[in-house]
Amino acid sequence: MSIFDNLSKSMLDGFDCKDKAREEAYCLSRKVIRLCSSSIRSVHRNDLALAEKLISEAAIDLERIREVLSDHQDVRYAGFVDGAEQEYAEARCVYSIITRCQILTPDDVGVESVNYLAGLGDVTGELRRHILDLIRAGRAAEGEYFLGVIEEIYYLLMLFDYPDAITRGLRRKSDLARSMLERTRGDLTNALELAKMQESLGNFREHPKKI
Repeated sequence: MSIFDNLSKSMLDGFDCKDKAREEAYCLSRKVIRLCSSSIRSVHRNDLALAEKLISEAAIDLERIREVLSDHQDVRYAGFVDGAEQEYAEARCVYSIITRCQILTPDDVGVESVNYLAGLGDVTGELRRHILDLIRAGRAAEGEYFLGVIEEIYYLLMLFDYPDAITRGLRRKSDLARSMLERTRGDLTNALELAKMQESLGNFREHPKKI
């Protein structure tokens, strides 16, 4: 057996191991994304027990990904794991903000800072949806807190003006947050003004002025 035979066997074994780790991690990443998406839908439907269950399952799978790729950091930063972490950060933050009015930190969530920020960028769209749900339910005033959170998220993202090689596309998330802020502010302002007019009209009907 030549030196090249020994060399090829050793390298093939290494590549086989890396390929298996990648396949498992990739499948788990897609599962995490599905679980987190389902969790967010459950929050909007006010099925909080299911939302918590799905998030817990996603956390377990995310930890498994880290274990599988612990010796394959090149695969870890291939992109798909970042997507899973961003979805997880989004789901955790949506649940915490909507149910507890609590802002989580990157340490609370347990993901890399850049993925936490990207997840926050997507949170703005879910908060817009929540505000619109409140408006339809006749609870527009409650939406002011969540509009304030969208605004704070936007200002936070704007601080990280670094090249995409560092922030991994965070600028696009900042643009998304700005769009959500502007559109939602207009919708909420209109809803609040309409509520005031309806209240004034109701008061006039109950206590009409005597001529």
